[in-house]
Amino acid sequence: MRVKLIVDGGAMAPGPTVAQALGPAGINIGKVISDVNSATSGFKGMKVPVELDVNTKAKTYTIKVSSPSVAELIKKELSLEKGSGEPHRIKVGNIALERVISIAKTKLPSLLAKDLKSAVKLVVGTCVSLGIMIDSKEAKDIEKEIDSGKYHKEISQEITEVSAGKKKELDEFFKIRKAKQEKEQKALEEAKAAEEAAKAAAATATGTAPAAGAATTPGAVAPVAAAAGKAAVAPAAAKAEEKPKKK
Repeated sequence: MRVKLIVDGGAMAPGPTVAQALGPAGINIGKVISDVNSATSGFKGMKVPVELDVNTKAKTYTIKVSSPSVAELIKKELSLEKGSGEPHRIKVGNIALERVISIAKTKLPSLLAKDLKSAVKLVVGTCVSLGIMIDSKEAKDIEKEIDSGKYHKEISQEITEVSAGKKKELDEFFKIRKAKQEKEQKALEEAKAAEEAAKAAAATATGTAPAAGAATTPGAVAPVAAAAGKAAVAPAAAKAEEKPKKK
């Protein structure tokens, strides 16, 4: 029997999937969790694919740990919990190309890539979807530059180490970029709030905002008023038409 899981590296916790699969087989679940945590301790802070190959007769098992996904490796590199909800507008990190190459090397055996260059492009594509910049540029622009051969040396020589100076430059650039994004986001939120307030004020001024308990249909007021007017006129008209009686 094989059980496939996605666990938190070094921090697997008891769950229904493991209990339902291993409980009936008489496997010690506590020991499985302890062994999985030991096997994945090097991937703390990441989601890790794990496969348990269980021999139900002998009540034994083996653990196979796969490397985390490209997205998880990128987030780990930048100490991020998640990617951007608006990747084309809001950026959440700035990674060095050398580290992109390193991640591509790590994942190459499991990627549908014919060579390291193709693997690097796949990692770059993931950066696009996560809202990650590369070398202080848009990830999609880096992809074009890879196609043009600009990074042939770095990729062919498998350069994966980043100098302290470059890392500092990337951090400083993104700090400025992040501050600008936050300022723009605040301005958008304030503009939206002002627009909503203006609409509410206009509705109140023109009387289009219905009072509590009032009819909400715009045309409902006119017929009611007209009916009230007719009711008031009718008695007066009847009195005017009444002829004086002869004595």
